[in-house]
Amino acid sequence: MPLPVISTPTYELKIPSTGKTIEFRPFLVKEEKILILAMESEDSKQIAKAVKQVLSNCITTKDVDVSELATFDIELLFLNIRGKSVGEKIPIVVTCDDDGVTEVEVEVDVDDVKVTTDKNHTDTIEIGNGYFVKMKYPRFDQFIESNFTGGSEESFRLIARCVETIYNDEESWDSVDFTEKEMIDFLEQFPTSQFKRIEQFFETMPRLEHVINVTNPKTKKKNKVVLEGLASFFS
Repeated sequence: MPLPVISTPTYELKIPSTGKTIEFRPFLVKEEKILILAMESEDSKQIAKAVKQVLSNCITTKDVDVSELATFDIELLFLNIRGKSVGEKIPIVVTCDDDGVTEVEVEVDVDDVKVTTDKNHTDTIEIGNGYFVKMKYPRFDQFIESNFTGGSEESFRLIARCVETIYNDEESWDSVDFTEKEMIDFLEQFPTSQFKRIEQFFETMPRLEHVINVTNPKTKKKNKVVLEGLASFFS
């Protein structure tokens, strides 16, 4: 007689980059083991791959490719899956800014953590002479390669891969019609001031963020602490 199969509940979350709603389940013991082993390795690249594997296992909506999701989608999704798996109150230790030393433990409710967007953010950048560049958000795999392979060259390649379309009033050029080298050569001809406009796309990109207010128990001063990015919620 076979052992019983334990059913798990499913939940819904709207993906920020697309607005689409997907279903997910909490991670299981086997997936928690994957995460624990990755965390113990202290290897950022291995941890990122473990997060991707767990997400792929836990998303129950069909035809969702984790590799195609934007970085901030991944962060919000993982945080919510973790919340439904081990508890929606996350204990975090933060350092008070007023003295830069005193640590305070606080609890953050996963439901209060959102993806925020800078008011100056835009995915369409004017580059002069009537030309515009439309950007797309970096995919998870691209983000891993850029951040963990290292070097400014990789960062530049990431920017080239995130160009979606170049256009003016009369013509348009789709990035899929060009090689990565051709796109890099195109970007390298930009004056610095124009290229900074494209860099601003990444600097103002939506991000996982949460603001908490804590009082330093030693100085009694109030501190505003900004938690940004998935790593901030695992201190």
